[in-house]
Amino acid sequence: MFESWNPATLWWLAAGIAVVAELASGSFYLLMVAFGLAAGAIAAHLGAGGTAQVVIAALISGGATALWYLKRSRHPKSAAARENHDVNIDIGEEIRVDAWSPERTARVVYRGSTWLARLAPGAPAAPGRHRVSAVEGNWLVLSPLEPAA
Repeated sequence: MFESWNPATLWWLAAGIAVVAELASGSFYLLMVAFGLAAGAIAAHLGAGGTAQVVIAALISGGATALWYLKRSRHPKSAAARENHDVNIDIGEEIRVDAWSPERTARVVYRGSTWLARLAPGAPAAPGRHRVSAVEGNWLVLSPLEPAA
């Protein structure tokens, strides 16, 4: 069946499959492979031989993947969702805690309602101003603010 197909068509089909796989998996690296496969298709359209098509596809796929890896490795990783302000707007907000229970938990009023809060590990259980350092389910994880100098 595929023997009678134009080589460029096969390259485009492979590139399309790689794009669909990337959409299904979320692996951006598959998109880089799809770029290489598309380059193989373009090489076929330009009349390159089969070996040249494969070499071009491999170089573009490998090069794009390596460049993307280098770009990603040079940027700091974002915080986990439970601690990331871009994901949860409560991270970094200030809250006043009147008293902590012996279990290091408290009920605090925040955004017009009562929330459950717990201290961040290692933080002293002292009343006062605290900052939301994470959100775990319906619990606010609080860290004490340093006293103003």
